[in-house]
Amino acid sequence: MIELDRSEAIRYMGYHGTQPDEAVQASLTRCGEALQQAAEPRSIYRVFPLQHIDAQTFEIADVQIYSKNLARNLQGCSEVCLMAATLGIGPDRLIARASAVRMSDAVIYQAAAAAMVETYCDEVNECIRQEAAQRGMYCRPRFSPGYGDFPIAHQRDFSRLLDTPRKIGLTVTESCLLAPIKSVTAVIGLSETPQPCHRKGCEECGKTDCAYRR
Repeated sequence: MIELDRSEAIRYMGYHGTQPDEAVQASLTRCGEALQQAAEPRSIYRVFPLQHIDAQTFEIADVQIYSKNLARNLQGCSEVCLMAATLGIGPDRLIARASAVRMSDAVIYQAAAAAMVETYCDEVNECIRQEAAQRGMYCRPRFSPGYGDFPIAHQRDFSRLLDTPRKIGLTVTESCLLAPIKSVTAVIGLSETPQPCHRKGCEECGKTDCAYRR
């Protein structure tokens, strides 16, 4: 069962520097428990060689990617690990049902599920880190399509390379969104030297007007 990071869920709900009242806190507890029961987390990851073409362009398998932000993240890396993770269709159903009858619950489900999928990704990331360490490799922060200047269209490439429809039931829509909704794909750089001060999260993203920015 995936733990609910309440502080992250509250942040996704739009509370900045304040806490919701008791009624909202109680609803978060109720919705969080329902999500934990509905979620069926699944993941897959695979290591690929990384070829640097120039300072801002690189190649993973047969996919060429141009991204200044991701290229900076992958400096010094010789491999990458592609990962995909999903909470399954259960949270989508809860959100859809609540959207039809109680929109306040739908908002809470959205926020709580977003926090839960990030927690699950952290768990998968830790497995990748441990396996990399056994080979003397170090992980960079994970970086997802749509983040900074990394084109969201690469969701399709990641899905294809990892065979996510067959392996974990994760597909990509025509508009490059993931289905089930509460899913993540990401690239994790692997290098022979650690980079403990590398920026991650909101600090790396150029979308400074994002409502969910820390």
